Amino acid sequence: MNLLTLVLLSIALLFLGYFLYGSVLARALGLNREAITPANRFRDNMDFVPAGKFYLLGQHLSAIAAAGPIVGPIIAGLWFGWLPTIIWIIFGGIFIGGVHDFSALTASMKHQGKSIAEVIKASMSGRAFILFLLFLWFSLVYIITAFCDITASTFADKLNGPAVASSSMMYLGLAVIMGQTIRKLKLSVGISTLIFLPLVFVSIYLGPGLPLMVPGIFGMNTRMTWDMALLIYCFIASVIPVWMLLQPRGYLGGFFLSFTAGLSFLGIVIGSFTQNLMIQFPAFKGWVNPEGLPLFPILFTTVACGACSGFHSIVASGTTSKQISRETDAKLIGYGGMLLESFVAIIALSALLVISNARASELQDPSHIFANGIAVFLGSLGINKAFAFNFALLAFATFVYDTLDVATRLGRYVFQELTGWKGRLSAYGATFATLILPFIFVTREIKDPQGNIIPAWKLFWTVFGSSNQLLAALVLLGISVWLFKEKRRHLLTLLPSIFMMLVAAVSLLFILKTGLLTPMGITGSILLILAILLIIEAAASFARKS
Repeated sequence: MNLLTLVLLSIALLFLGYFLYGSVLARALGLNREAITPANRFRDNMDFVPAGKFYLLGQHLSAIAAAGPIVGPIIAGLWFGWLPTIIWIIFGGIFIGGVHDFSALTASMKHQGKSIAEVIKASMSGRAFILFLLFLWFSLVYIITAFCDITASTFADKLNGPAVASSSMMYLGLAVIMGQTIRKLKLSVGISTLIFLPLVFVSIYLGPGLPLMVPGIFGMNTRMTWDMALLIYCFIASVIPVWMLLQPRGYLGGFFLSFTAGLSFLGIVIGSFTQNLMIQFPAFKGWVNPEGLPLFPILFTTVACGACSGFHSIVASGTTSKQISRETDAKLIGYGGMLLESFVAIIALSALLVISNARASELQDPSHIFANGIAVFLGSLGINKAFAFNFALLAFATFVYDTLDVATRLGRYVFQELTGWKGRLSAYGATFATLILPFIFVTREIKDPQGNIIPAWKLFWTVFGSSNQLLAALVLLGISVWLFKEKRRHLLTLLPSIFMMLVAAVSLLFILKTGLLTPMGITGSILLILAILLIIEAAASFARKS
């Protein structure tokens, strides 16, 4: 089958989903263009800062996307084949993930820009609020752990890592300078984009010539050392104003993400005519993965962010809702942002489809499979393959950055809400507390049953996927209670909630089979107990209002 045919069909379905189902959701959620949004009502130039919808879409997309829609679809494709993977990406994005993101963003706006936890508190009970915050905080810890270690593994790669690390540091420096020019020199976003986006490509070009070699310190290997450096970055990025790094870095990252996906799509189009790009990877590989886990529910929790992600609700209600200028912008940013992420997932999966099963086994690492595929697509445009490979690896690392600092900032918010900690030092203390567990996880040596050292992210991906999907289910459940009280169409969120609840619960039960006293078993037990208690609270809320 021709790759272009599959990609065009996927894009057409996502477009239909946005214009048709997105409009249904917009009416059901009651968006009002004239309403005063929290960004304008509570503007403080720190967290509440109005932003244009396309500028904010870039920031939001870069924050929610990261490596999730790249790693997840590739791993799922490797395990089960591309056909079940792409079906879930498309229809999961339209009918579940997009609904989740759009409704969470809107609910937060309608509640003065408060977090999704506060929305649940207002709709359900104070006890539900505490339970949800605990679940949320644990989920963020796993997100930070998984994505921090994925980035560190990319930087620690002996062949391309130092070049990618160097380009990444230059990229962060550009984001800081861009934030200063917009803030202090009043440079417009358009002019800033024309200046700084080309400089991102300059940093990619300079990276191989200025490789950043980081030796292991304090008895740690290079990957662990990078983990430490990235956690320090997370701490700093979490406590400085959003305009200084998060907004410009997010905008550049979103632009870079969209540019990468768009250029890759163009490469697929040109390559289909000049090289007849065909799908080489199997459409279906079997009902169980190499570890013996079944397609249901593992496919859904493995694809994760490419179709549905609970983390998106934290971004939507934690930072994005505080920056929306008009309520009606929520459709583009919330629903459109999720479908754009599904498109990124399709491009990532396409990188797997152009290679054989044997070649995929040789490459193994999802980041290298992604980079190899992007190099093939860009090669169709006459771009040097070595440059394209480094470009793709930097893009991969850049996407992860965009989630790391946002996840840490949100972890800080949640910890402060959970403890009621206020004052000058609360932001620093809450951030430090949020990063303790990721520090412990990424700096300990983990071995498989054969005694081989494995990266922390590989161990945490399963629990990350399960907790992420369960978080989405619980958010949708809480929003359903709110819509029910508002006498709106709550089934639009309740039905997806029930499906995701089933998926995540079964996945956690498989984790528990590894042993209740293992780190994964203890983690799974805590998440499952918290989820059950929240479901009971939601049922009680429905009963009280019936």
